[in-house]
Amino acid sequence: MSAQIFLGLFTVNDDLAQSLQKILSNNHYDLRVFNSSDALWESVWDQTEQIDCLILHQCEGLEEMLTRLKQDGKLLPAVILTSANENQALVYHPAQKYLFLESLSDTSSAIDDAIRDFLQLTPDRKPQAEIEHINEFLTIKQHRLTEKLQERLGYKGVYYKRKPEDFFNNLSSEEKQELLTELTEEYRLILLEYFSNATEVNSRIDQFVTRAFFANLSVSHIMEIHMNLIEQFSQHLKLEGRSDEILLDYRLTLIDIVAHLCEMYRRSLPTKVTR
Repeated sequence: MSAQIFLGLFTVNDDLAQSLQKILSNNHYDLRVFNSSDALWESVWDQTEQIDCLILHQCEGLEEMLTRLKQDGKLLPAVILTSANENQALVYHPAQKYLFLESLSDTSSAIDDAIRDFLQLTPDRKPQAEIEHINEFLTIKQHRLTEKLQERLGYKGVYYKRKPEDFFNNLSSEEKQELLTELTEEYRLILLEYFSNATEVNSRIDQFVTRAFFANLSVSHIMEIHMNLIEQFSQHLKLEGRSDEILLDYRLTLIDIVAHLCEMYRRSLPTKVTR
């Protein structure tokens, strides 16, 4: 797999395209320019796996393009280029980033931010669309980007792009409780489906571990979530007059998740670079 980041630029402004080609002219990026929404759409549809991030100039045809992408479940990291006086109400997905045309020199940082936030995008934050494969597509795309970043920079490349202000210990009491509540619900779904739907469960585990990783959540918090849910399940089974011995099997779930999370933390540790 190539470790280059493939970018799809949509603009009808040749000067803008040339400026971005100069700004992004390094071996990390491969920029492809599309001057029509139909051309970009065909590329996204036929070669989705080869486009890592979209750079979308806010011009005629963009709103229609975003609608088509959302309706067909084609979610990609995206940076929307706009002027300060233009409407910034276009919505592709919650992880999209806006960049003012007056700040084109910050394009590389905007791309990094767009990819980082996309990797944290979960199904509950995706745009509403009645497309059954959207969760699977989202997970595949996130995996592919993570592998590229790992190949180019190692996990530490993603690690250093985490925001310390988003770390669990730096959150307010309300934010901590909100995060734990959301993670508990995600973990509950993992437990309920762990022995029934491998594809769906693997997707949920990846999303859960990614959120925990970017929040710098400790293993002890994961264990606490697990034990609280198992206790709830145990009480429910006892009320129904059933044995709770089956819950012992769900230790495998905890081992699975903790192993994934610890591996991400291990690979995120800075290593000495040999010159």
